[in-house]
Amino acid sequence: MEERKLTYLALGDSYTIGESVEEDQRYPNQLMPLLEQPDAWDNPRIIAKTGWTVDELDAGINEAEDLSESYDLVTLLIGVNNQYRGRPVEDYAVDFEKMLLRAIGFAGDLPNHVVVLSIPDWGVTPFATSRGTDKEKNAAEIDEYNQKKKEICDKYGVAYIDITEEYRVKGALPEGVASDGLHPSGAIYADWAEKLSKKVNQINF
Repeated sequence: MEERKLTYLALGDSYTIGESVEEDQRYPNQLMPLLEQPDAWDNPRIIAKTGWTVDELDAGINEAEDLSESYDLVTLLIGVNNQYRGRPVEDYAVDFEKMLLRAIGFAGDLPNHVVVLSIPDWGVTPFATSRGTDKEKNAAEIDEYNQKKKEICDKYGVAYIDITEEYRVKGALPEGVASDGLHPSGAIYADWAEKLSKKVNQINF
């Protein structure tokens, strides 16, 4: 009888689906070979779409087919589109807390099997420059969103990884930007996968 493979659910938006990069360059896909026993894992199940806000991710989960009741690992990166659309951080905090609880549920009610990534600052990109984005204002809003996000993660004992500060340096470099001038390159996603692997490899599956 074949041994059951470990399962991974990645929830998010364009950063998780890897807009403008090849499938194997997405950070959930780049994470798999970095795990201690990569052959023990099934391919990641990704529920993410470019442009999704937290409530749209919630609806997307409801509509997803072939979704298991629980996963060994769940990652969550969501919120940039709430900020981009100018929604209040207080509203985001309410929506994110509900989504985090849902993620914990997917992880078999094990908070230590959930890992959350911070929201990258898209204000450093050529796209932001071309549209005349107020980069200081944008950075302040991203920081505020991430602060709320971290507080909620701490409340439930969920690991939180800051990818924002490093992205503010590397995300503006030519090799850090995908062809659309907005989204991260595969090299950036490799950095995120590396950070994720350090957390995930500490989990007892």
